[in-house]
Amino acid sequence: MTESNLLDGKGIALKVREQVRQQVEKRVAQGHRAPGLATVLVGEDPASQVYVRNKHRAAEKAGIVNFHKELPADISQQGLLQVIDELNNDDAVDGILCQLPLPKHLDEDAVIMAIDPQKDVDGFHPQSTSALYQGKPNFVPCTPKGCMVLLDEAGIDLNGKNAVVVGRSHIVGKPMAHLLLGANCTVTICHSRTQDLASHTRKADVVVAAVGRSEMLTDEHISEGTVVIDVGINRGEDGKLRGDVDFAKVSPVAKAITPVPGGVGPMTIAMLMYNTCLAHQRRLGIEDES
Repeated sequence: MTESNLLDGKGIALKVREQVRQQVEKRVAQGHRAPGLATVLVGEDPASQVYVRNKHRAAEKAGIVNFHKELPADISQQGLLQVIDELNNDDAVDGILCQLPLPKHLDEDAVIMAIDPQKDVDGFHPQSTSALYQGKPNFVPCTPKGCMVLLDEAGIDLNGKNAVVVGRSHIVGKPMAHLLLGANCTVTICHSRTQDLASHTRKADVVVAAVGRSEMLTDEHISEGTVVIDVGINRGEDGKLRGDVDFAKVSPVAKAITPVPGGVGPMTIAMLMYNTCLAHQRRLGIEDES
C-alpha cells in the first residue's frame, strides 16, 4: 500500500462536516433555529451506544441540537411507536434516527414505517427507497451516499465502469447499486448464493464489499487497478476492527482502497449530518443553498 492509493474517509468526512457547520452557522445568523436530530436507542448494546455517542459528538460540532431518547430493552412495540410519534410531532426535531438493530421482540420495519418521511434522515423509509429507485432521491441512506461522495472527492471516474456490489441488504447493498447505476456504471450485485464470486469481482473496475464477513475478499478476488470500497466493520477476537476486505493482501494491487477503520465509517456519520441539515432546510422552506 502507498499513501497515494488510500481513500481517506476521515479527511473527506471532516470536510463535509465543516460544510454542514458553516451552513448551520449561516442559518442561525439569519434568525433560523438550529437543526435538531433525535436519536432513539433501545437497550444497552455496547456497539450501538458507541455509534450513537459518535453521532452526538458530530452533531454537537456541527451546531445541530441533539434530542436523545434512551429506552429500556423491554419496551413494548406500542411504547416505542409512541416515542416515534412524539418526535414526529416535535417541530424542533428535523431528523429521527432509530439505532438498529432493535431487540428481537420489536418490529424494525414497523418502526421505520412510523418515522415521518420528511424526518427520515437514515433514508430507510419506503418513500425514501422508492424515490431513490425512481432516480428522484429524497434522503439517500448515509453509508451508500458516503461511499459516492468519497469516490467523487477522490476523483474516481465512474462513467461507463463495471461495478460489483457484494451484498444485497436494503441498508447498503441495494441502494449502493442504484447509486452506481445512476452514475452510469454497469452494476452486478453478488450475494451469498453467487457462484464463483471471484469471477465477477475480478472483472470489476469498482468493488464495494458490504457483507459483514471479516476479510472475505482477498487478492484472489481483486484485479490490479481496481477501486475497492470496504463497508464492513467486523471486530476480531483480538478486539481489532477489520473490514470485509483483506487489506494487507488487496491494497498492493488496488488502484484505491478504503481502510477500516477510517474509511467509510466517518463518511456515514458525515452524511447523517448532511441529511439532517437538508431536512432542516426543507422543513423551514429555506432556499436551496447548494
